[in-house]
Amino acid sequence: MIEIKIPSPGESISEVEIANWFVSDGDIVEKDQDIAEIESDKATLTLVADEGGKIQILAQEGDTVEVGSVACNIDTSFAGEAPSPKTEETKTEVVEEKVKEPVSAESGKAIESDNYKEVKISPVAKKLMEENQLSVDDVIAGLQRLSKKDIQAVVENKNNQPVISAESKEISRDAKRTKMTNLRKKLSARLVSVKNETAMLTTFNEVDMSAVMELRKKYQKKFIETHDIKLGFMSFFTKAASEALKLHPAVNSMIDGDEIVTPEYADIAIAVQTPKGLMVPVIRNTESLSLADIEKNLMLLANKARTGKISLDEMTGGTFTITNGGVFGSLLSTPIINPPQSGILGMHNIVERPVAVNGKVEIRPMMYIALSYDHRVIDGKDSVGFLVKIKEMIENPHKMLFDGKDPDNMLLGL
Repeated sequence: MIEIKIPSPGESISEVEIANWFVSDGDIVEKDQDIAEIESDKATLTLVADEGGKIQILAQEGDTVEVGSVACNIDTSFAGEAPSPKTEETKTEVVEEKVKEPVSAESGKAIESDNYKEVKISPVAKKLMEENQLSVDDVIAGLQRLSKKDIQAVVENKNNQPVISAESKEISRDAKRTKMTNLRKKLSARLVSVKNETAMLTTFNEVDMSAVMELRKKYQKKFIETHDIKLGFMSFFTKAASEALKLHPAVNSMIDGDEIVTPEYADIAIAVQTPKGLMVPVIRNTESLSLADIEKNLMLLANKARTGKISLDEMTGGTFTITNGGVFGSLLSTPIINPPQSGILGMHNIVERPVAVNGKVEIRPMMYIALSYDHRVIDGKDSVGFLVKIKEMIENPHKMLFDGKDPDNMLLGL
């Protein structure tokens, strides 16, 4: 019998929450099989079986347990047996009971009718029908003349009925309640603190994506053959941001007590949407990486984040953040700063729009970009200059090879 203990997600974390068990108590598991998911206020980790065997669960879903405590035991004497199939929930059949029709006490004759189900009967009318042994069919058949008052009553009743689509079978008014995870609680607190504790402003610009799109179209196949990975837009923006941070180091700075810390490197965090929410894995020293290196690092970290295998170290220590709302169709937004950083770049959807080019109107693929920044650290000149430099390098990607400067000016020593 071996014990599976709760691992430490990182420093300063003493307890975690059992978010989800992938197996049931008594199941046969294999070595290195994912058996549970644990959450702290900073990261989500997967619990793995050290050996194969029969599992005995000690901590239930939703329990908060200390780091180092035993989550489950595994009886290795059952190792090698076939893993337990995942049990399917038993489907319950809903049996609808047919509502019994009111029956006249004297004759046993049904008052209501299948042919006139929509007809409403008042208590007084129902009593009178029972006394005279009449059904709805008898009453309808016995009507010799319809008056104006009868027609108006039907019209008013019809107009007062709620409109329901013929395709709609049921209308639900239920509400689902889901317990907020520790990770979501911590994220909520951080977002509120950013709004309250920073002087956050946002500046905007727009970028003509023609040059980058043409590069991708022209060299995508060769890029994949050479580097075994696709060339995306994120690598261009990450590289451009790395070069722009060199020219505007204030955007790469952060406040530490009474001091402003300005790293001489760029560790850029890329926001990634996962089933557990937004995570921001960090790519280290992007200023020294090629576009292919950035794409490979991004894919590796994004896959780890989405499968819950990313470590706390891989999500901490960033100096600047990039988020891309365009993948969800966002045209324009004001991204929120990722503390303790002082700036975040927001990418958006690419839309073909008419723009003025050399005095003529042309249709170009345009993207709005936004820089949210902490005005306590970054002045307007640096914020606007940083965003303009991003625009210049995306519209003329070759500038990234010359530290964001114009190749002609460098050639001429200007």
